[in-house]
Amino acid sequence: MATKVKQKKFQEMFDIAEQDVEELIEADKSYGDSWCKRGGTGAFMMLARKWDRIENQVKTHDYDIFTAIQKDKRAEGLIDDIHDLRRYLILVEQYIYEKPEEQQ
Repeated sequence: MATKVKQKKFQEMFDIAEQDVEELIEADKSYGDSWCKRGGTGAFMMLARKWDRIENQVKTHDYDIFTAIQKDKRAEGLIDDIHDLRRYLILVEQYIYEKPEEQQ
């Protein structure tokens, strides 16, 4: 039974990651590499802005992110910011793997 629950959890994680890649493919058609246009500092600030949005939304719930997500029913709300941040982090990590010689 516990193995089945773990398998379901990991399958859900896989589905989330797969959806992220599909969303990144679509976004790339419109935006390309605009997220890193201003270099590493600009990329960091993009991540910081997303985190600031998340923090601003959860502080009204005493930083309980689970409660904040449950109470925010907007399509473009907290969960959307979490999706965006996770996808931006994927972009940053992939960029490092793609261009390791430029990071030295």
